[in-house]
Amino acid sequence: MSIFNLRTANSDDFPAIKRLIHLVQINPTGLDWHRFVVAVDDSGRMLGCGQLKPHGRGIVELASIAVEPFDRNKGVVRAVIEYLIKQAPRPLYLTCLSSMGVFYEKWGFQPVALDEMPTYFRRLVKLVKMLPSWGEDADKLLVMKLM
Repeated sequence: MSIFNLRTANSDDFPAIKRLIHLVQINPTGLDWHRFVVAVDDSGRMLGCGQLKPHGRGIVELASIAVEPFDRNKGVVRAVIEYLIKQAPRPLYLTCLSSMGVFYEKWGFQPVALDEMPTYFRRLVKLVKMLPSWGEDADKLLVMKLM
């Protein structure tokens, strides 16, 4: 098990956050270092990150959860998620591939039906369905909510 600490991000962390988000190929929009928590080792190297991303009207998303490939399976993701959940208002939303739904159910997240989603997520799901790269056999986008 790796030893790491969680702390709020600072402006010096932003290049590493952006690089990691692009490396793991998750949504790179809405990255604002002010909203991030980072996991760092004793040397200050960033191992992982996550943010609480606001979408207006009190809608908040658990987002940008990412860990360096070499630092996976060391408890970083769990620590980042639990830290952010403790700070987050309810309901708290997230988007993930449907194959990851079971993973987030550990924290009480439940899938949300399209007609029950806030506007942002409903539009996102509809947009993704129109993308050719998300063909019928592709893993589907799942929106989940924690009450």
